[in-house]
Amino acid sequence: SAAAKRRTGRLPQYCPAAFGANGRVRCIRNRERMIYMTIALTAHDAKKELMVQFCIAYCGILSHHSLCGVLSRHKLCATGTTGKLVSEATGLEIQRYLSGRQGGDQQIAARIACNEIDLLLFFRDPLTQKEAESDRAQLLRLCDVHNIPVATNIATAEALIHALERGDLDWRNIVHAG
Repeated sequence: SAAAKRRTGRLPQYCPAAFGANGRVRCIRNRERMIYMTIALTAHDAKKELMVQFCIAYCGILSHHSLCGVLSRHKLCATGTTGKLVSEATGLEIQRYLSGRQGGDQQIAARIACNEIDLLLFFRDPLTQKEAESDRAQLLRLCDVHNIPVATNIATAEALIHALERGDLDWRNIVHAG
């Protein structure tokens, strides 16, 4: 749809979302209205530095301030330690919850269940077994139940962040409006 238009310069005819009732092409993305996505960040201990590096690289997209020379429009929240490390390294404004072991995962899960999170970046360490793994599995299950895009590794996180920047996740705004 919108991505297809950028690639080809026109919208495909088979894209019904692109056309209004009068047959005219309607605005797929409203650039005049500031729409904030809420992005939750969490990471296993072995992946926290990777999360910090990822956020440094993409702070212009993640921030809703004019950091890194890019005006972006997203709110961030994170479990305690992850949020502290990312905030200190990037200067990003992050709403911090408790650490994962102390209930931060459940706090993010509650926001997912209330449809207050639009995207979850959860860098997991698949090689080590964690005692709080059931809490983290609950996060992933809730994302599936509530159709929240989730990335568990840096490759998927990059794909989702670029999709967010292109507007491919703007459908989440319909969820909030309805």
